[in-house]
Amino acid sequence: MRKRALISVSDKKGIASFAKKLSEQQIEIISTGGTKKELDQAGIPTTSVEEITGFPEMLDGRVKTLHPKIHGGLLGKRSDQKHVQEMEENEIAPIDFVVVNLYPFKEMIQKEEATQAEAIENIDIGGPSMLRSAAKNFADVTVIIDPNDYDQVLEELEDKGQTTLETRKKLAAKVFRHTAFYDALIAEYFTNSLDEIEPEKMTLAYEHKQALRYGENSHQKAAFYQSALPESYSLASAKQLHGKELSFNNIRDADAAIRIIRDFEEPTVVALKHMNPCGIGIGDSIYEAYIHAYEADPVSIFGGILVLNRNVDVKTAEKMHQLFLEIVIAPSYDERALEILEKKKNIRLLTMDFAKTDKHELEKVSVLGGLLVQEQDLVPEDPSNWQVVTKRQPNEKEFEALKFAWKAVKYVKSNAILLANEYQTVGVGAGQMNRVGSVKIAIEQAEETAKMKDAVLASDAFFPMDDSVEYAAQHGIRAIIQPGGSIKDQDSIDMADKYGITMVFTKVRHFRH
Repeated sequence: MRKRALISVSDKKGIASFAKKLSEQQIEIISTGGTKKELDQAGIPTTSVEEITGFPEMLDGRVKTLHPKIHGGLLGKRSDQKHVQEMEENEIAPIDFVVVNLYPFKEMIQKEEATQAEAIENIDIGGPSMLRSAAKNFADVTVIIDPNDYDQVLEELEDKGQTTLETRKKLAAKVFRHTAFYDALIAEYFTNSLDEIEPEKMTLAYEHKQALRYGENSHQKAAFYQSALPESYSLASAKQLHGKELSFNNIRDADAAIRIIRDFEEPTVVALKHMNPCGIGIGDSIYEAYIHAYEADPVSIFGGILVLNRNVDVKTAEKMHQLFLEIVIAPSYDERALEILEKKKNIRLLTMDFAKTDKHELEKVSVLGGLLVQEQDLVPEDPSNWQVVTKRQPNEKEFEALKFAWKAVKYVKSNAILLANEYQTVGVGAGQMNRVGSVKIAIEQAEETAKMKDAVLASDAFFPMDDSVEYAAQHGIRAIIQPGGSIKDQDSIDMADKYGITMVFTKVRHFRH
């Protein structure tokens, strides 16, 4: 019996050439709609689906391949005599090849002007049904969803007269991944349209972006995947202008850095090392912001990541060029500034769209056997709701420093203590098992750089005891900001009053694990 191939594709790249070579192998081509029209125009003999099913295409094309003579031809097992007999009795001929790709649902919903009605019309029903039927019966059917697989199929047909079982199985697996991805996109579209943040099933759709040399360590395999609906403000969407490919650790660190800087509107530079900011500086210009970030910790910035929220000018680039930096990320670079930075072969230079910072994507964290999902820590900060709980009120300069410190400390790993003046961080104590340990680290760093003068202290969570306040006071701190909420808050307040410290409660904590 002559073999048959059913071809119905939205992406018509290379399809005429592929179908022509199938036809030359004496494979009958069944087709429908726009695909059939294109093949007919190319002079390739085709049989319409309507001729096979005896039913016309109907309901604006919604129903054309959903028929037993199609799915029976795909699902019938050639090695099962009962299947063969039933197919013969019902005049169902086998279909040996399925070449299908789906309506462009993803492309449609990415259009800003797309309506829900247009999105719904681009939900493919017949295509996934045929693909799944064919993939289920990969023992007998070759199913192709990706034009990149045409050549391999043709090579095997020309060499062996048929595809190998291994190839059919690989193509079937690819189909099931693709249809699952397609359905996940649809599910996400409707879930988001209803503002559901805790659905009973979590469907995620990501596409392979980059193979990585290794993961956190050289013995760990790793890869980078991008959200199916890319966000412009994302490392996955960044354009790399120069340097080596990003590593696993580069991507994680850079992601942490761009999360920080989006909270700052003024010219800002964030220097980051191992997921923690080692320096955040603001200024009237990006050059001034860079100087403040660098001077915040001129030791730790070495080999770190820099993110700047303004164009990189020549003056700033010349200063940055004096350092060893792993990565620089900015919205743009002056041409000459780029030339200066590119003199170092391995520095990674990236650009991103800083105009669209979507802060509403849910955060997802994998745990063994599960997934944690939460909203991002985006609580609106309103200093007018803060409470000064001590006898002494902060002066204007202290209050500006407290606001800056509170904005910065939320991005330090807990237990987090951060010292700052009104334009730069000066000490960071991150990730300690007790809070007073973080206080000591932050103060020691500030003292080493002689930046304790005018420094204020921010704590991401409340002080469980008054020892941190006393230690800070003994080292010159005169203003503290913290959430409050401890059963021993009064002890900390009393200790602050003892040393003439002003203390502000925000009533919001910012744990970051």
